[in-house]
Amino acid sequence: MKLFDNINEDVYRAYVFWASVLVVKMLVMSVLTGMQRFRKKAFVNPEDIARTPKLKLKTDDPDVERVRRAHLNDLENILPYFVIAFFYILTNPEPWIAVNLFRAVAVSRIAHTLVYAVVVIPQPARAVAWLIPYASSFYMAFQTLLHFL
Repeated sequence: MKLFDNINEDVYRAYVFWASVLVVKMLVMSVLTGMQRFRKKAFVNPEDIARTPKLKLKTDDPDVERVRRAHLNDLENILPYFVIAFFYILTNPEPWIAVNLFRAVAVSRIAHTLVYAVVVIPQPARAVAWLIPYASSFYMAFQTLLHFL
């Protein structure tokens, strides 16, 4: 039996769908950063203010930096998730568990952005929204390690 013969089509389709949702979410983060820069007139490159001499470069706007930190958090957490979730698919996991893990990660990462960068909500909202995908990724990594041991 070959490695890729174990892939359950429903699990793979769910992975592709929810991974695509997360890609769109990460692409939106760039737009959100740009919108925040324009709203706050907080530009970091000289060419961005060249036509408006009244503006000064501003690299420390707290609202822009909050969105940038949320985006960095996505890069630190979602990109490893893409890899480990794909490896997890190769373990032929229980479809119900796998599909719900993928769903939980995507919904929680969206919630993380909302409570961190869009409508700031006090802790533990952000911590919970971060912990669910982190724990899910750790679980998938552990199961994958055990499977391929």
